[in-house]
Amino acid sequence: MRLTVNNQPVEYRLDPDTPLLWALRDASNLTGTKYGCGTGHCGACIVDVDGVARASCQIPIGSIEGSEVTTIEGLSRERSHPVQLALLAGNVVQCGFCIPGIVMAAQALLRREPNPTDDQIRAGLSNICRCGIYPRLVDAIQRAARAIRGEELIPAGARPGIDADDAAATVPALVPNRD
Repeated sequence: MRLTVNNQPVEYRLDPDTPLLWALRDASNLTGTKYGCGTGHCGACIVDVDGVARASCQIPIGSIEGSEVTTIEGLSRERSHPVQLALLAGNVVQCGFCIPGIVMAAQALLRREPNPTDDQIRAGLSNICRCGIYPRLVDAIQRAARAIRGEELIPAGARPGIDADDAAATVPALVPNRD
């Protein structure tokens, strides 16, 4: 099976019934795409196939020969895609397991609908997150949409929280004073 994966031509010499998820993870060593439920319901394995967010655990590679596949690794090598920046800036990421699938689903949604309503975001992102990031997630996707439309700039590395200088001043000494 010949595909284009992250803008690179790839030929998989695997059984055509092999799920795309395992071709990506095992044969291409693209481990950002996660195995979650194996039934296509959790969204951890979402990748972009020909511009559409799809659960890679449910796609036999033989059914998509000639397709273009983008994984989280191919979306932005610098992790500078507006969705990624908005998730970081909104302090959305917790354990991180579901995040690659969420990012891939969100970027496909925003390509299709550049000014989504909150309801469209909730409907378009059916990913399961055990950490419960949903309220912050909707806000972050709205922020990413504004950035994509050129209405907002999200600085790379932007993270809310304690200033590094303030944090350093409150950390107790790790080595006891032996005087």
